[in-house]
Amino acid sequence: MLSINRYLAIWYFILLYFLKGQIDVPRSIDSSLYFDIVHKDKVVGSLKASQKIEGSKVYYQSFTSIKIQIIKDIQVNYKYDVTFENKILKKTDVKITLNDKPHAETQTQWKDAQYKIAKNDKNEVVLKDNIDYSTILLYFEEPINIDRCYSEQDGSFNTIIPLGSHSYKKINSKGKENLYYYKKGVLKNTIIDGGLIHFQMIARE
Repeated sequence: MLSINRYLAIWYFILLYFLKGQIDVPRSIDSSLYFDIVHKDKVVGSLKASQKIEGSKVYYQSFTSIKIQIIKDIQVNYKYDVTFENKILKKTDVKITLNDKPHAETQTQWKDAQYKIAKNDKNEVVLKDNIDYSTILLYFEEPINIDRCYSEQDGSFNTIIPLGSHSYKKINSKGKENLYYYKKGVLKNTIIDGGLIHFQMIARE
C-alpha cells in the first residue's frame, strides 16, 4: 500500500499538471515573408517583412535593400518598425539610408488621443482619427473592403482601389501608383512606381 506521503505527492503532481494546463501563458506568434525585388528581369534587392503577435499587440518590421545603377551605383535601405494594439496603430518608425548614410526618417506616435508625426526630427502633422490599416499590413492582409491606408514613410494617407480578381491599386499623396496581387489572401506580386525606375516585388515560394 502507498504511504500517505507518497499518496499526497502523487495527487500534488496531478493537480500541478492540471493547473498548468489551465493557466493561460502568453505566447508570441511569429511569421516572416520574403520577396525578391526585380528590375528588368534582374534581382536587384530583397525585402523581409515580419509579424510578431503578443496578446493585444502586434509588432511589424520590414527591411528592404535595393542596389541598382542609375548613372552610378545606388544602395538604398528601408527599415520599418510598426506597432498596433487592439488593431489600432500606436507607433511607427521608418528609417531610410542612401549609400549607407542617413537619408530620411519619419516617426508616428499615438499620444494624448492624437497622432504626432515627425519627419527628420521636425514635428509636422497632427492627426486625430484612429488608424487601423497601414502600408505594412499590405504584406500580411489582403485589403478587402479597405479604401485607404496610412503611409508610415510619408505620414499621409494613400488611396486603395480594388481592381477585381484580388488585385488592388494604391495611390500615394504624390499620385504614384503601385499594384498589388493576392492569391488566397496572400500577397504574391507587386508593381512599384519608384519614380526614376519601376520594379516588381515577387514573393518567394
